[in-house]
Amino acid sequence: MSLLVVGLSHRSAPVSVLERAALAEDTKAKLLLDAVAAEPAAEAAVLSTCNRIELYADVEKFHAGVAGLSTLLAQHSGVTLEELTPYLYVHYEDRAVHHLFSVACGLDSMVVGEGQILGQIKDTLGLGQELHTAGRLLNDVFQQSLRVGKRAHSETGIDKAGQSLVTFGLDQLARAIGGTDSFGEWADGKRALVVGAGSMSSLAATTLARAGVSEIVVANRTEERAKRLAQAIGGRAVRMDEVAAELPSADIVVSCTGATGQVVAAETVFRALLSRTATSPIGLLDLAMPRDIDPVVHTLDGAHLVDLETIGNAAQDAPMAADVDEVRKIVSSEVAAFGAAQRAAHITPTVVALRSMAADLVAGELARLHGRLPDLDDKSRAEVTQTVRRVVDKLLHAPTVRVKQLAGEPGGAGYADALRELFDLDPQAVAAVSRADSPSTDEPNRGRA
Repeated sequence: MSLLVVGLSHRSAPVSVLERAALAEDTKAKLLLDAVAAEPAAEAAVLSTCNRIELYADVEKFHAGVAGLSTLLAQHSGVTLEELTPYLYVHYEDRAVHHLFSVACGLDSMVVGEGQILGQIKDTLGLGQELHTAGRLLNDVFQQSLRVGKRAHSETGIDKAGQSLVTFGLDQLARAIGGTDSFGEWADGKRALVVGAGSMSSLAATTLARAGVSEIVVANRTEERAKRLAQAIGGRAVRMDEVAAELPSADIVVSCTGATGQVVAAETVFRALLSRTATSPIGLLDLAMPRDIDPVVHTLDGAHLVDLETIGNAAQDAPMAADVDEVRKIVSSEVAAFGAAQRAAHITPTVVALRSMAADLVAGELARLHGRLPDLDDKSRAEVTQTVRRVVDKLLHAPTVRVKQLAGEPGGAGYADALRELFDLDPQAVAAVSRADSPSTDEPNRGRA
């Protein structure tokens, strides 16, 4: 079985396509369950963020896997396969591992170096574990991607090369409205409205509070979540239907909900502008996918909208070359190490089965010997037993150690097959060892990062 990823992101598709293909939380679960219920995926995990939708799977056959995963993405995203196909990318085996590690390091993010992706990868693994769709391979590769991402952030300056979407977006508003590169300087004393209470909205509210805004109002469909967030940052909570009433007094609006339709209409913003007493423009930051704020707001005088498309265009010019090169070196070395470890682990069940077969042969021969020599005293019997076992261990030691080394090298996957063929090992015995080593389905959180 091999790792395959099929997906689309801000690098391969326009925002309008990503917006239509965005997956709701319940849709993600259904997609995963359908993926492992159908051939050819044995495991599955879905990484769905504001600028990417990727389906990872452990597959037996490449072409069947690509066709199956592409069809599933189309069925669950609501975008036809014909429309989706031109924007899909495919990575397989080591290239799939390289892609995931690059994503974890922030190299493939809209704002290069942003660290929020690590939390999203952790959530992806958590959902796969909860639904029992993530087995040995996906657990290994996703947990290792988290370690690689943390290493990149701790050993390089990639954090300085890029920022979170929240910070980067707010900086864009500061430049456009306040004429300054310092968001904190521009935001100080202003009033903010945060729409949504999820992880991105919480980050936005915390960032605004630290910047010194005078008041933060939080609106959410679930009032209790709005109240919890507002209390945490010293703000005020309102119902979602009160957003229109709060808009005229807001200087900064940040919206990131899981809604499938628009939350803030252009007409609502227009009416807020008419009743607004302040002379400075309203700065609106839309971090949702699909969009929360009507893009027509771009055309309104007195309002400046920054959305994911705007951020994507602006982020292309961010300075980052030296730090990105360092992270790329880390990713390449980690991919090589992971591949070697996986190939070596692949042959372990065969080696264990070989040693088990040898132990059974030794036990059988010793039993026959003791049957033919019933008068052999206990000391002599023990000496013979130890000698025979030592001879077999020495004969097997060098080839089993060497075959593990060879299996860990590129192209070493065939050594397990060769070992099984040479020693005529029972395939069921090898499979039994593999099953015994596999994560239990009764322990979905085993090894969770």
